[in-house]
Amino acid sequence: MACNTRTNVGGSSLKRADVLRDLAQPWHVSVQSTAELAGSVAKAAAADEKAKQEKNQAPLRRKPELRPLPVKPLGLSLQLTPWDVLHTLGRANVLARQGAGRGLAEHWASLKYCQALTGNDGHYMALSSEGRNPRRHYAATQSGELSIGFALALAHRVLSAQYPDHSVSVIDAEIAMRAGWELTGKEAGRSSAPRRPNFFLEVWKPGEPSRVIPVTCKGTHGNVSQAHKQLATASADVEGIHIGPYNETPSLVFGTTLPKKSENITVYLLQAPGDGTLQLPTTVTLDPPIEDRAIVPGIHVPTEPDEKPVVLPGYHLQPEEHGWFGRVLAQADAAGLMAFTGGGEPTARYLTKRQGKRHFETFTHAGTGIVQDVTHTIHGKNFVGTDHVFRLNGIRVEAFSGLAEDLFEHLREGRVEQYRQEAHTLRDSWDADPWDAKWRGPVSLHPDGTVMALRRLRLR
Repeated sequence: MACNTRTNVGGSSLKRADVLRDLAQPWHVSVQSTAELAGSVAKAAAADEKAKQEKNQAPLRRKPELRPLPVKPLGLSLQLTPWDVLHTLGRANVLARQGAGRGLAEHWASLKYCQALTGNDGHYMALSSEGRNPRRHYAATQSGELSIGFALALAHRVLSAQYPDHSVSVIDAEIAMRAGWELTGKEAGRSSAPRRPNFFLEVWKPGEPSRVIPVTCKGTHGNVSQAHKQLATASADVEGIHIGPYNETPSLVFGTTLPKKSENITVYLLQAPGDGTLQLPTTVTLDPPIEDRAIVPGIHVPTEPDEKPVVLPGYHLQPEEHGWFGRVLAQADAAGLMAFTGGGEPTARYLTKRQGKRHFETFTHAGTGIVQDVTHTIHGKNFVGTDHVFRLNGIRVEAFSGLAEDLFEHLREGRVEQYRQEAHTLRDSWDADPWDAKWRGPVSLHPDGTVMALRRLRLR
């Protein structure tokens, strides 16, 4: 259910005065990444292969090895507010064009979960009574979407701890890959097309090669056994693309359980080792428009000179394409940032025809003709973006999404290089307080300079 000016998100059981405060309340999130988990996922994969063999079906090709990630040695303790989860989800899906927003900017679809999350007696994040109500949320959609918010929030913390002097960007994998491969016709159906990840995480620093990590996020209302099966399937998704040398692409797979009781939401995480570095030519600049390319699908397996070439189903980014793909990632990131501020022509300039340029140039629905026409001050900083008014628990509220004004100006003028230089410098400077007293509502500021905020609508 997408939100609009007549939408009442939530029931009347919660006190109106508490609704906004609840969104800004931080809770612990349970994280599991152990050798036992890796073993259980391997068993689930073996059971799936056996079942497929009995049905004369081809087994899935998965990562050769999934390992636990040393969460505790990295000093990670995941604590999130519900509003930050929705911000992360909105940013991730902003270019998805799945129609979830029903003519609104795509990221506003995350607002349907405004009252789906709460904390339990153990101070851990859990589904609220609203979130557990099947009449209000379709279970598969809810678990799939919320798992993206939790997984990517954790992924950002993990990579920021591993690479503290780098920035981390989340890029929709399909958007990026459409610039190089024809993901249309038979390729569009997941049953017939080679499997592929949900997202790319780009770990970058101005002037240095980026590291690219394919990611797949899955979620379930079931128990941990179901999460094991989902992680085994996710392993096949991230195996679908190789970057650089064969079998040397790092990956992350996430499975999130959202119990339909007041039990902890738990994020299960495993990694596949690898490098994933894009060897960029020194002459590469990020500002010029990118072009679609026609890369032939297929993963090339190393063979001896006298052996026949071996090509597996999937996608393989060869070294000669690294410079171009680095630009694809940076501009897809820029497109997502501009879409988060309102869409339209500033978004279209960073996309190719196959990536959906026309969608943002000529809007199909009247409601998508959004422009960056709102400026607000959050925690003393000016942000430019767009807003949306809807009803939350019976009261009219205003949601705002935007980008820091100076960073917005760079991207509006096509200065991707300068945006990245300044965003990287500012990445640790944003106020982490989840409540802005002057704004009078929950806020979430991310290292990329984006903000999402909510407050009771002021009558002017």
